[in-house]
This record gives sequence, C-alpha cells and structure tokens, in this order.
Amino acid sequence: MKQYRALLLGDVIGEDGIKYLLSVLPSLVDHYRPDLICLNAENASGGFGLTALDAKTLLDAGIDCLTSGNHIWEKKGIAELLEAEPRLLRPHNYPAGAPGRGVYCLEKAGAQWAVLNLQGREGMTPLDSPFAVADRLLADLPADSLKVLDFHAESFEEKEALGLYLDGRVSVVAGTHTHIATADERILPQGTGYLGDLGMCGPLDSVIGSDTTLCLQRCLTQMPIKLEPAHGDCRLSGALFVIGQDGRCQAIERISYWQPDPASFA
Repeated sequence: MKQYRALLLGDVIGEDGIKYLLSVLPSLVDHYRPDLICLNAENASGGFGLTALDAKTLLDAGIDCLTSGNHIWEKKGIAELLEAEPRLLRPHNYPAGAPGRGVYCLEKAGAQWAVLNLQGREGMTPLDSPFAVADRLLADLPADSLKVLDFHAESFEEKEALGLYLDGRVSVVAGTHTHIATADERILPQGTGYLGDLGMCGPLDSVIGSDTTLCLQRCLTQMPIKLEPAHGDCRLSGALFVIGQDGRCQAIERISYWQPDPASFA
C-alpha cells in the first residue's frame, strides 16, 4: 500500500526562527521526504502576527500551507492577505464574516489533501464550537482526501477530546499554540494520528520564544510589558506523520533539532 508523509512544524517565532527554519528545511526535506509540509506561522513576524513578505518567504521556500491561530490578526493588512492567499489559513471556527478561511485543498504526490485549521475555546477567546465546525467542514470534503488538522488550543483536555471525536475521520490531529513540544503522540483506535503540541521553531534562550528579560519583568511586576521575540540559537520542533492510502496514520516521528549542533538527520 502506498504511503504518504506529512511534515508538520510548530509555531515559527520571529526573524531568528524564520532564518533557522529556512537554513535546515532542505536537510529536513532530503531526510524525511515529505509529500506535504505545513507550518504554523501566526508568530512569524516580530513574534506576533504575519506580514505578506514573511508569508511569501515561507511559501517560496517550499511550505505547502501556513496555518495560524489567535495571533494572526496582529499585523496590518492581514485581512487582505487572508482573502488573497489560499495557502494561508486562519481558524475556521471564527464567526461568519471574519476574513479568510480554515481549509486548503490541494493535490500533491498523487493524493488529494485537505489541511484544516481550528482553534480551541478553553482558556481562549470563545469562538464557535470546533467540534460542530469540524463536522460541517468534513461533510463538504471528499471522503477519500487525506485530512490534516492543526488544532490551535491551550487545553490538552480539549485537544485530546477533539482528537478522539474526529478519530477515523481525519488522518492527523496535531496541536499548536503552547510552543511546548509534547511526547504524547499516538495512533487513536480508528487510525487518526494524534500529537498534543508540535512545539515551536524559535529561540532556545527564551520564554516560549519571547525575550527572557521582558518576560521576567512582566512576571515580577505584573505590568503589561510588551513582549518581543528573543534572539540567538534556535530549536525546530515538529513531527512526521506517515499515512496510508486508506487515510489511516501508520507512524508518527517527533522531530526536535537545535543549534549549534551540525545539521545531521542520520
């Protein structure tokens, strides 16, 4: 049976995160041979939001689809960009009238793919139910398409619940948002590959990607200090999902790679 390989990468953080990602992406592609590459890019530009220039840079590098979450709205011009660029997603469960969409369909490597993007509600702005919106989305997609979901959520209870709710109906449910890579990967009973959080592509010496000094000042004073992305050596986190022709996930390999180690994926 033919296999397909989806490479999903965690939130890329700031200029240093983008530069590091672009520097190692060719080695990742050579080693893992992915058929699909997805990246969460909501924090790519200055640590919050995404500009048209950074979106173009990432897509031109070979990323097939950029997903996002609650921070996607923080740069001027994003509404127009979401409408113009189908490969850039925002969570589909924003209420009607929000610009953009949360699904991107493409044909690649002889397969029909559907990349989905939803956002959680626990501990976050309460959007429309991701469970109900997922039902509506799936009803409109071809049954034989390989469906990969970025669920941008704070609560791991909510992430696991949605994973089990969609078990057997999508190939992959991978979480983003916390910037902390988890080790809870598993293949659910009906064949959906699940991982609680992909982690981040961003600075190691940081507080989940942000400048450590600013974060500590904020914690110690409880003042609304504006955060900035950290700089320096970076870590790249994500996972490779191997999917069968029947849409069932067959294997999951977590990826964690950081500077200044040499670029080796042997």
